[in-house]
Amino acid sequence: MARRRNAAHDGGADEISTGEERDYTVRAVERVCSILNLLQESIDGVSLIEVGQATELPKSSAFRYLWTLEAHRYVERDPDTGLYRLGLGFVGMQSRHLEVLRERARPWLEELRDEFEETTNLGILDGDHVIYVDIVESRNKVRSAASRGDRDPLHSTALGKAIASQLPDARVRDLLERTGMPRQSDNTITSIDEYMDELAKVRRVGYAVDNGENAPDGRCIAAPLLGTHLPVALSISAPAARFTLKDVEQAAKKLLDVADQISTNPVPEQRPVVEPA
Repeated sequence: MARRRNAAHDGGADEISTGEERDYTVRAVERVCSILNLLQESIDGVSLIEVGQATELPKSSAFRYLWTLEAHRYVERDPDTGLYRLGLGFVGMQSRHLEVLRERARPWLEELRDEFEETTNLGILDGDHVIYVDIVESRNKVRSAASRGDRDPLHSTALGKAIASQLPDARVRDLLERTGMPRQSDNTITSIDEYMDELAKVRRVGYAVDNGENAPDGRCIAAPLLGTHLPVALSISAPAARFTLKDVEQAAKKLLDVADQISTNPVPEQRPVVEPA
C-alpha cells in the first residue's frame, strides 16, 4: 500500500494509469527535434532564417540552438554558403557498429592484400565524401595507399561509385551538385549524366572501377557491402602499370566474394598453424 501511495504522490505510473492526460514535453527539446528533423530532410542544408521559421524562434535564439548543436558536432555549418546540415556526431552514434564492421573486415582485407599483393581499403560515405575507415597496405615499395581518415571525392573513386550505386539517384545527383565534379585527371567523369550511366553499369556488374580517374597513374576496384545498414564499400587499389584491366576482371570476382563474406560471416576461418617438426 505504501508503494502505491508514494507512486500516486510522486505522479508516478499509478497516477498516469488513471487515464488523466498530462503534457510532459519540454519546449526546448521539441525545438531541437524540429531543427534536427529539418536538417535531416535537407540535402543542401538550411539557412538560419529557415531554422527560425521552423522553430518559431527569433534569429538570435535559433543561432544559439545551432551553435550549441554545432559545438557537440550534431550540426555543421558550411563556411562558404552559411547553410547548416547534420554533423558527424550522428556518425559517432554508429561508431560501434562501424568499429565492429572494421574488425570483421580486417582479416578479409589482409587476405585480399596477400593474394593480390596490393593495397586494400574499407571506406564509408561521410557527408559528401568518402572517408577511409581501414587500410591494409601493399608490401610493394611502389604502391597506392591513402591514410586512415583521409577523404576522397565521391565521383572519381571506385569506393565512391560503389557506395553511390546503393543510394537513390536523386540523392546522388544532389551530392554531386553540392560538391561539383572537379577534374582529377584526364579520365575523370565530370558530367552528372555520364556518372549516372556509370552507376547503372556498377549496379549491373556489382563492382566499380576507377580507371585513372582519381589519379592518372592509379587503378582501383570496389564493391559495396550490402546488408550492413551503412554506406560502405571495400576496394583494391594499385598503380595502373601493375594492376591491368585484365587483372581487374580476375580480382573483381574475388572482391565480390569477399564482400559477400563480410556481409554474412564474422571473420574468415583461421588457418591451422603448422608447428615446425
